[in-house]
Amino acid sequence: MSWVVNIFHICSYLLVLLFPSASHPLCLDSKAPFTPKIPLEFCPNDESVCCDSNQDLELKKAFQSMNISDPACASLVKSIHCTKCNRFSADLFGIDFGTRTVPVLCTVSEISTLSKTSSHDFCSRVWDACKAEPIVNSPFVPSLQGRTKVPVSSTSSKLTDLCQSKSDFCGLFGGTSEDKLVCFYGSSTLLHNSVNPQAPSGICLEQVTNGPYLYMDAHPDGSNRVFLASQHGKVWLATVPEEGNGEEMLIDESNLFVDLTDAVHSSTELGLMSVAFHPRFVHNGRFFASYICDGEKWSGCTGRCACNTDVNCDPSKLPPFYGSRACRFHVAVSEFTVNCSASDPPLATRGNISEVRRIFTMGIAFKNAIASQILFGPDGYLYLLTGDSETELNPYNLAQNKKSVLGKVLRLDVDKFPSAAELSKHSAWGNYSIPRDNPYIYDKESLPEIWALGFRHPWRCSFDSERPSYFLCGDSGKDQYEEVDIVTKGGNYGWPYFEGDFPFHSMNSSRGNNNINSTNFISYVMGYDHSDANTKEGSSSIVGGFIYRSKTDPCLYGKYVFTDLYGFAIWAGTEIPENSGNFTSAKVPFSCAHNSPLQCKFEKTHPNLNLNYVFSMGRDNKKDTFLLTNKGVLRIAPPSRCNYKCSKEKFRGSQIPRHSPWSKTGTGFKWSQMSYSPFFYSFLFFLMHFIL
Repeated sequence: MSWVVNIFHICSYLLVLLFPSASHPLCLDSKAPFTPKIPLEFCPNDESVCCDSNQDLELKKAFQSMNISDPACASLVKSIHCTKCNRFSADLFGIDFGTRTVPVLCTVSEISTLSKTSSHDFCSRVWDACKAEPIVNSPFVPSLQGRTKVPVSSTSSKLTDLCQSKSDFCGLFGGTSEDKLVCFYGSSTLLHNSVNPQAPSGICLEQVTNGPYLYMDAHPDGSNRVFLASQHGKVWLATVPEEGNGEEMLIDESNLFVDLTDAVHSSTELGLMSVAFHPRFVHNGRFFASYICDGEKWSGCTGRCACNTDVNCDPSKLPPFYGSRACRFHVAVSEFTVNCSASDPPLATRGNISEVRRIFTMGIAFKNAIASQILFGPDGYLYLLTGDSETELNPYNLAQNKKSVLGKVLRLDVDKFPSAAELSKHSAWGNYSIPRDNPYIYDKESLPEIWALGFRHPWRCSFDSERPSYFLCGDSGKDQYEEVDIVTKGGNYGWPYFEGDFPFHSMNSSRGNNNINSTNFISYVMGYDHSDANTKEGSSSIVGGFIYRSKTDPCLYGKYVFTDLYGFAIWAGTEIPENSGNFTSAKVPFSCAHNSPLQCKFEKTHPNLNLNYVFSMGRDNKKDTFLLTNKGVLRIAPPSRCNYKCSKEKFRGSQIPRHSPWSKTGTGFKWSQMSYSPFFYSFLFFLMHFIL
C-alpha cells in the first residue's frame, strides 16, 4: 500500500540522519587539523589542533612580548591568541574573506537576549577587561590600521585608543552564529545554530536539451550562456532559458566554439575530460582543455610516462593494456586563446582559436590512471585531478607515492611561466610554475605540484561558491564504497589502504615513498556503501562532490548534491550545524516535471527511475543545477512542479499550481508522488480500524 511505503521512506530518512560522519574542521593554512606528536603546553587542547610544538612555542613568545599586566585581560588575550591553533581557525579568522588578525568574538545573539543570558557575549568581556590595559604589539591593531580615525600605535595600545565604545569594538571584532559566522567565546568555538536537517521530499527535474554532453561550465561573463563539451572533443556555446518558460536550451550544433577532435582520442573511458576558463577569460580569452591523445596517431602527443624511474617503474616490463605499448596514450592539458574580441568571445570555429602551450602531459601506463578534471580555484591556481591505477595491475602503490603524479590533486600556477632552468630543476611535467604555498614545494622527496594525495579516481570536484575553503571531490571506489571528500592542503585520503572506512586488502606491494600511518588519513564526509541493492543495480562510481546552492529548489539550497554514474539515485547531503564538518546524507527520489521542455528520457527497466549514465553535473551563472547524462541535460526545477513539497518554496500571488495530483506527469502518475500529512494517516488508521 502506498501509505505504508511513504511511512517507510520517512522512517528511513530519519534513521539515515542519526549517523553523521566525523567532523572535518580546517586550519588557517588550509590544512586539516592533526594530533601533535608532542602535546602543546602553551595552548593545550584535548582535540585535534592546527599547531605543532614549535608553533606553540612561537605563540608563547609572542604573547609574553605583549607584556599585559592585568591577569584578567591577559587570560582573555591568551585564549584569543591561541585560536590560531583551534581546529576551526580557518572559519574563526575568515580565510574566505581575507585573513583577520583576531578571530570573530562571540557577541550576544538574539536567542540569548530573549532568554536574558549573556553567556556568549565574549566580546563584551574582552572590552571590559582590556579597554584600559596597554598591550604591546596588540593583535587588534593590524585589523584596524586604515579603518579608524584614531591614530593607531604599533607598539603599545589600549582598546580605548582603537575604538570609542564597546559597541564600536564589537562591531569590528564581534559576531554571532546567527549571523552565519563561526565565533569564539573563550573556551570553545560557537558554530551556526541550525534546526535538525530534513531530507528533501524529492528532486524535480526538467530536460532542457538532448545530447550526451560530458562537461558544462558557466560563461565567465556572467550571462545566461554556458559551455557544453562532448567526449569526442567538441565544445559549444549554449543559451540557458529561464526556468519554467517551457523553452529548450539553445545550441547551434553547426557552429562550434572549438573543435579538438583532431587531437582528442575518444573511447569508452577516454576523450575530452573537461575544460576550464581562466578567471579573466573575458579579458584575456585564455581557456584550458584536459583530454587524452594517441601518440601513434598524432605526433604532438608526447610526454613523460607515469611509469618511470622516480617510482621504480619500467614501462618496457609492463603488460600492454592500451594497445601495443605502455604510455601510447597521454593526458594532455593545453592552453588555448580566443583570437577575437576578448570582451565577448563569439561563437567561433577552430580557425579563430589557437593552442598556445602544452601545460601538462603524462603518459598513461595503468588503467584509471588518467586526469579527469581541471578547474580554477578561488586562489586563481589551476587544480588537476589524477587517478590511481587498478591495484591488481599496479604493484607500485602510486596514490601514496609522493614522487608520482597519480592518485593526486595537483595545483599549478599557469600565470607565471618558468624558465628552462626552473623546469629542469623541478623536473616539471609541463609549462607551469609551482605556487609558493604548495605543501611539498620544499620537500626533495616529493613532487612540488602535489596539493593532496591518496585518491583512487577523483572524477568531479567543486569549490563552494559561498564558502571557497570547502573543496569537495567525489572519489570513485572500487569494491565497496563511493566517497565525497573535503580536500585540504597536504591531505591524505587513504587509498589504497582504505576505501571509505573499509580496509582495502588487495595491496600486493608497498614500493616507493609511501605514507602508511593510518592516523594521517582523512576520512570521507559523505558517500554510500555498495549494498546488495546497489550491487544488483550496478552502482560502482560516484559523480559529485558538488555544492550547488540551487535557487530553483530552495529545499536543496546549501545542500551537497551527488549521484552515481549509473543514475539510479541522487543523494542530498547537509552539514549540521554549518561549519561543523558533521554531514548527513539521504537518498532522495526524483521525477520529471509534467511540463518539461523535453520529455525526460528515464529508463523503465528498474523498479525506480533511472537517469541512465550520469557523466557530470554543472551549473550556470544563476546557480541552477544541471545533470549531464547520456540522454540529455536535465535541470533541477522547483519541487512543486513534480508534486514534491518544500515549505521554503515561495509562490507568487497569481501563480497557478502547475498540475494537480490527479493530472498526468512526464513519467506518468504515481501514487507514491503524493504527500500526506500525519493527520491523514491518523484518519486513515481509525477509518480502517472502524471498518474492521
